[in-house]
Amino acid sequence: MIYSLRGELTHWEAGLAVIECNGVGYACRTTMNTLSKIRELDEVKLFTYMHVTENSLDLFGFADSAELASFRQLISVSGVGPKAALSILSDITPSKLALCIATGDSKTLTKSPGIGAKIAQRIVMELKDKVAKEQRFTSSELAAVPASGGSALTEAMAALQTLGFNPAQCGAALAGADPNAGVEELIKYGLKNLG
Repeated sequence: MIYSLRGELTHWEAGLAVIECNGVGYACRTTMNTLSKIRELDEVKLFTYMHVTENSLDLFGFADSAELASFRQLISVSGVGPKAALSILSDITPSKLALCIATGDSKTLTKSPGIGAKIAQRIVMELKDKVAKEQRFTSSELAAVPASGGSALTEAMAALQTLGFNPAQCGAALAGADPNAGVEELIKYGLKNLG
């Protein structure tokens, strides 16, 4: 398996970067975020993922390991393929994706082309526990989270913070909550998780 490529960016277009290493050009499917980071560089390094199916062999490249990890998480979700994962990661950063998943904000994911409400909800549902364990969010990141379908989540976070918990603790405690729940239910859920 190819872990990474380092070489000259010889060609790029939407969703594709060609990296030449020792005379061989590797075509890597990639995100717009990665392309914006590498376009002006003389030498680039991409972290790669090789996707093998019965009918194809594709190489995907990412400017950093966080984006690669997010890509792997997304394609682990039933019904989410590499194309959908690239679409999401072209629109939002890995940290914003993790924040959306942890707070149940599936609506933001539907803004990416080809991502419907059902797929977005499945992503949130299947990855929320994993993301909640792996991520630590700053208070500014949590403050930027839109309320999903209303202000219940925001109000619950504010209530928990007034009880003395920091924003990162509140976000982690509410990570698995039903985004359609009422404020009281969310507060009880958060308090239960905060122990």
